[in-house]
Amino acid sequence: MKVLVVGNGGREHAIAWKIAQSNRVERVFVAPGNAGTAMDAENVDISATDIPALVQFAKQNAIDLAVVGPEAPLCDGIVDTFTDEGLKAFGPSRAAAQLEASKVFCKKMLRTADVPTAEFHEFQNAADAERFVNERYDETPDDVPLVVKADGLAAGKGAIVCATRKEVLEAIDIVAREKRFGSAGDRLIIEERLQGEEASILAITDGRTILTLPPAQDHKRAHDGDAGPNTGGMGAYCPTPSINQEMLHWVESNVLVPTVHSMKRSRNPFRGILYAGLMLTSQGPKVLEYNVRFGDPECQPMLMRLKTDLVDLIEATVDRRLGEIGVLEWDERPSVCVVMASEGYPGSYEKGHEIRGLNDAAIVDDVKVFHAGTKLDNDKIVTNGGRVLGITALGESVATAKLQAYKAIKCIRWDGAWCRKDIADKAIALNI
Repeated sequence: MKVLVVGNGGREHAIAWKIAQSNRVERVFVAPGNAGTAMDAENVDISATDIPALVQFAKQNAIDLAVVGPEAPLCDGIVDTFTDEGLKAFGPSRAAAQLEASKVFCKKMLRTADVPTAEFHEFQNAADAERFVNERYDETPDDVPLVVKADGLAAGKGAIVCATRKEVLEAIDIVAREKRFGSAGDRLIIEERLQGEEASILAITDGRTILTLPPAQDHKRAHDGDAGPNTGGMGAYCPTPSINQEMLHWVESNVLVPTVHSMKRSRNPFRGILYAGLMLTSQGPKVLEYNVRFGDPECQPMLMRLKTDLVDLIEATVDRRLGEIGVLEWDERPSVCVVMASEGYPGSYEKGHEIRGLNDAAIVDDVKVFHAGTKLDNDKIVTNGGRVLGITALGESVATAKLQAYKAIKCIRWDGAWCRKDIADKAIALNI
């Protein structure tokens, strides 16, 4: 069969790489792809959001299955369009993708489904939000633990964590007046700031059956010790010891199942990857947000461990027969992914720096270098984004996997390259 993967990041490289391992697959195309997908698949020069061109390509090339990686085309309704054209596509419908496309929709659904989450307030403009903050926190301006979030898609950067009233008011200004996140800030929510450790639980569902995937832990902050601004993710490891089997079952029963049932009752059945970003609070896990696709970079260490044929899994989801799949098979070894980024990220950064040492990194045992922000420039691979590479390794322990990942990182060089040095240290501290 022929498979089209839509997207150009590290997540899409990992998906294409895993799909190419299936003995059922003849060719894998990636649109638009990057320098890494060009080595493991065939790139197609079509933007991930150019849905008409993607449909045309799928028809002309007799694509049997399309797998959509990023959130933007999902929220734009790419799966609906492919389905209407008689093409098979993996991911939620546009209506179901509102779980990620709109923070307001998500929070209201969580409330309806009685899923634990932070208390929140919705605002249509900056003035109303400022009035709420000034009136509610007039007597405690220096102790205002709140989070200001743009309602729409903001590439993982639309949440501003605050500690004082001044910071909250500045965040409101950034989101709703400066419109730093564009139209995503046309509405905003202000919610209580939850305390605890973050974890990610992903599940694949056809709207009836739910298969929970091993929990992973992302590292959102830019710098070591979880300092600095939020990013799209600086690394991840899988599984995370923060969530044991008892807690995983609790999340399935109290988070995933009620969410899927609530979406079905609202006539927006969810099919695809349901990603719950959790805060493990002293009162138990609470949902920070939902994503409607594989996380990036959580996808990379997760797919490194998956032994079940990903194509079988995806096709069963699209055909609504996920219950036939049974128990998924995983490599027992943990995996660690460390993101190498461009100087200046998550702020402004330069592109076009030549990346050296990739061949040396590729021969490090149990390591796969997934490309994210790269492109081919004649015969050279150059940087083309903020998050450039996801160095992913397996190991007998988390510490061993981390060691292998950083061994490969030492092989790779470009002007301004950097990464966090403490990815997976929380797990290592628990002697996992």
